[in-house]
Amino acid sequence: MGLFSTILDKLGLGSSAHAATPSASPSTSAAPTPSSAGAPVSKPVAPPPAAMSSVDVVAKLEGLAQKHAEKLNWKTSIVDLLKLLGIDSSLNARKSLATELNCPADKMGDSAQMNMWLHKAVLKKLAENGGNIPKELLD
Repeated sequence: MGLFSTILDKLGLGSSAHAATPSASPSTSAAPTPSSAGAPVSKPVAPPPAAMSSVDVVAKLEGLAQKHAEKLNWKTSIVDLLKLLGIDSSLNARKSLATELNCPADKMGDSAQMNMWLHKAVLKKLAENGGNIPKELLD
């Protein structure tokens, strides 16, 4: 997904953060193991994606904000949110992210409207990807 994937990774929500440790496929070359009374042997299985634990995004961002040299208002500003994560916050980068997240065309022409839409869209997508985002930040 591009720039949004970078945001997910920085917050520990990316696919690499939730991927289970690689496991060998036991059914292809392993010798059959005896089982008692012919019952199938159960093998550990990685939890389905829906069972992933949520990440406290606010705590992570607050921790980053305390260490950052600038006072950033990441709760309302997409520019500050991107800066806090160490991601390019230029207008071109934000336009690219807005396009990636399907920003409506009428908002793309006005950077202030695009920024407000983009901030809410990013927080919403973080919540959809396992981020624990308070309701007041999603409204």
